[in-house]
Amino acid sequence: MTTEKQNAKEHELHDRRARLLGPAYRLFYDRPLHLVRGEGVWLYDCEGRAYLDVYNNVPHVGHCHPHVVEALARQAATLNTHTRYLHETVLDLAERLTAMLPRELDTCMFACTGSEANELAVRIARSYTGGEGFIVTEHAYHGNTNTVVTLSPVHEYVARDASVQLVPAPDGYRGRYRFGTPDLGRQYASHVDEALNALDQHGVKPAALIVDTIFSSDGIYTETADYLRLAVDKVRSAGGVFIADEVQPGFGRTGERMWGFERHGVVPDIVTMGKPMGNGHPLSAVVTTRAIIEKFAERARYFNTFGGNPVSCAAGLAVLEVMESEKLQDNARNVGAHLKQKLELQLSKHEIIGDVRGQGLYIGLELVSDRKTREPASREASAVVNGLRDRGVLTGTTGRDGNVLKLRPPLVFSTENADQLIDALDATLCDVLS
Repeated sequence: MTTEKQNAKEHELHDRRARLLGPAYRLFYDRPLHLVRGEGVWLYDCEGRAYLDVYNNVPHVGHCHPHVVEALARQAATLNTHTRYLHETVLDLAERLTAMLPRELDTCMFACTGSEANELAVRIARSYTGGEGFIVTEHAYHGNTNTVVTLSPVHEYVARDASVQLVPAPDGYRGRYRFGTPDLGRQYASHVDEALNALDQHGVKPAALIVDTIFSSDGIYTETADYLRLAVDKVRSAGGVFIADEVQPGFGRTGERMWGFERHGVVPDIVTMGKPMGNGHPLSAVVTTRAIIEKFAERARYFNTFGGNPVSCAAGLAVLEVMESEKLQDNARNVGAHLKQKLELQLSKHEIIGDVRGQGLYIGLELVSDRKTREPASREASAVVNGLRDRGVLTGTTGRDGNVLKLRPPLVFSTENADQLIDALDATLCDVLS
């Protein structure tokens, strides 16, 4: 297909999409991608051009991993129903998941998406504590259902009442308290006291602090390990619980630990997970303590037609098998350290890079227009994302100002892939800054 014909096809698809799906959907990149196939860390467009995927955390063990595909196909050809019948596969997955978590977290409930898991966690927290108040970070994302969208201030258009209180994420680079500030974590945790006081002044009993334990939408923060422990202590003292949203950092992505909360030295009351656990198949879970679930079950029952179906659970088990057999948590640690080291060398070469941070294969690259003022380089970040796309590398941005490059590839990402990314990033930054 010639370039002219390809452009015509893309315009046709774009117009058709706008007509059929409406204006609420958004597309990536100034020139949207038409993808038709994926394999490992690679995505392929309709012309067969390969793109290195450094963005999608959902295909956790790689696009179309053959072991996961085979498990899905085998179970789909055998039986697919729901959790109101007995079935071993759902129990096998629940056993595997709870064995990967602290001993107290021994009871598992399944859903289809991270949004559903967080919605269920909210219901459980309310039931257990008798409270209605929630504390979230200022630019968090926890989902798009009617309840959790109010706990996701990344949606700036959503109204929220006094039952939801916002606190700053522990941004030691450009936040209210910078690295070098005495008791940095304690300074940020003091805002949880303010949030609890605000709830009390409005007559709202706290239910939970819910945190994405790598603060991905806030900007990716990993260096204030004492903050979360202090914040959780404050919330528990006030009668609330801690919900660890592990959709982004969980399942070994940070390398050193299986779960993001482990880096903070705290055991959650409720853990939610989604996206990566099915490698793209709709599967999510809530794991909590027996005491909390028994309290919830006194007043409610839970059923989700597709949550925990045998096909999804077969995919979940296959993902865990691949992670173990291919040692992907170790890979995330080793390749992530290699990538971060290479990015820090770029920091010394390109003034626009203000900070490199993250853990394992979840890394943030903050771009600033001035290193002294740390003014966010939002426009340039967008140009870099589009420039990388043109060089066959897919990334995205995060943070309130959209100036943090978000690097979170599938866990099969290699050192060779990391070097490919670095070469493309170096050339793109040279272009953007020329």
